[in-house]
Amino acid sequence: MIARLSFAALPRPLVDELAGAGLDARAVYEHVVAAFEEDLPDGAVDVTSAAMPPMGTAVADVAAREPGVVAGLVVAEVAFRYALGEQLVVEHRVPDGTRVAPGDVVMTVSGPVAGVLTGERTALNFASHLSGVATATAAWVDALAGSRTRVLDTRKTLPGWRALQKYAVRCGGGVNHRFSLADRAMVKDNHVVAAGGVVEAYEAVRAANPDLRIEVEVTDLDQLLAVVEAGCTEVLLDNMSDEEMTRAVELVGGRATLEASGGITLERAPRIAATGVDFVSVGALTHSVTVFDLGLDFREPEPEPDPEG
Repeated sequence: MIARLSFAALPRPLVDELAGAGLDARAVYEHVVAAFEEDLPDGAVDVTSAAMPPMGTAVADVAAREPGVVAGLVVAEVAFRYALGEQLVVEHRVPDGTRVAPGDVVMTVSGPVAGVLTGERTALNFASHLSGVATATAAWVDALAGSRTRVLDTRKTLPGWRALQKYAVRCGGGVNHRFSLADRAMVKDNHVVAAGGVVEAYEAVRAANPDLRIEVEVTDLDQLLAVVEAGCTEVLLDNMSDEEMTRAVELVGGRATLEASGGITLERAPRIAATGVDFVSVGALTHSVTVFDLGLDFREPEPEPDPEG
């Protein structure tokens, strides 16, 4: 059996930590509950862990098994607390966003053995996935180091995971693009077709949303000049060569921020940064995640003290 701790029973410092990280604590809790429901549907029991002999309290270390950047430890704590309730004792050895080496212990948990065993995989699933996003983002940050170019994420996120994946991008040193279709406008190729032209699409969106940020995707320098002269201050350069992007920066002359997108690889990142663009957007940060290898290992039980000394 697991505790199935209620949201109201989560420790206030944990709720505040989630809020401070830009996460909705209740949404995180409900995501965790849904994950446990996959493993334990309709109040089911973990039949393997429940069959283990009583061992009292288990102490377990969560450790990195490869180099990278950890993220989602705070979410893993929510998972362990849901499973173990008030019997959980947790120690965060490092905060989210920390670069770690193989063998580094990032979290220690203790509580009833069956609860730790049942909660292990769900907690690690969250932390491993989000650490994978953070680690991938950090690789791009490193590739762009020394330049003014920053790495952006996209809306190419797993359904239901957007807030968490974008949090992990921040942990890795990246910058979040828009969170939804409502918080800013982005004119893309099909909008251009629908409106009859790139300037027409921009002006239609601007007329409908005079105070909203608007970014326009362009595929050549003629489109770029046209939308900038129409007043657009944020432009995405789609699948342009390094030479075209260099020229784009020269033509714009600081009148708009420029975002490179499409056909971008980590190996190409330094060359793109050298063009002078402001941002590089990388969908692979969230849509092609390689999970980070985290493991949980029980410590050996302490020997019972000799009553005779």
